[in-house]
Amino acid sequence: MKTIAIIPARGGSKRLPKKNIKLLSGSPLIAHSILYAQENRNIIDEIYVSTDDLEIRNIALQFGAKIIDRPQSLSGDLEPTVSALKNALEQIDVAVENVILLQPTNPLRPENLLKEAFDIYEKENYESLFSISRNHQKFGKLSGNKFVPFNYTIGQRSQDLEPLFFENGLLYITKAKLILDNIIIPENAFPFEVNHIFANVDIDTQEDFEYAEYLLSKNS
Repeated sequence: MKTIAIIPARGGSKRLPKKNIKLLSGSPLIAHSILYAQENRNIIDEIYVSTDDLEIRNIALQFGAKIIDRPQSLSGDLEPTVSALKNALEQIDVAVENVILLQPTNPLRPENLLKEAFDIYEKENYESLFSISRNHQKFGKLSGNKFVPFNYTIGQRSQDLEPLFFENGLLYITKAKLILDNIIIPENAFPFEVNHIFANVDIDTQEDFEYAEYLLSKNS
């Protein structure tokens, strides 16, 4: 039973056209996740890129990934990620136990993230694990023209806030059998806390891209 990495990368990005092949620090965006998977070959048996785009396909092959041809029907803006993962598993002709989802829009990951997370995933026999980070901002909502604090009271110090966390997108590990049931994060999934500046990078705009470039230059 294998552990595989799947990198879903469709070609139809609208806010930042062709972002998955845009050069980040000299390499296509998608290549950063492929290379990260290759650095963890002691955990990952095979690396797959699921895509509907010829340019992404060719770049992924150049960097040593295998290709899953994603049908157009599963490549729309509103299509959930799990449909691409399920489609990939249905095309792979080997027995897969664990799926590691690496989103290309989260190209920067702490070096030991996967090792530490996978050790816990296996030791505790979890069905699913995903990475989270603590938020330190003061949130509120608008009610008419009034701002209503959500996680604090006016005047409260930031360091005294009740901890809130966000799904940072850096890493997901899930049993293949769950994905075949259209589930990535079940209710009992283990939230693996990652407090690293890389958790703030999720590329959707040119500004996000430039921020990632800056962090790479500072952490290389």
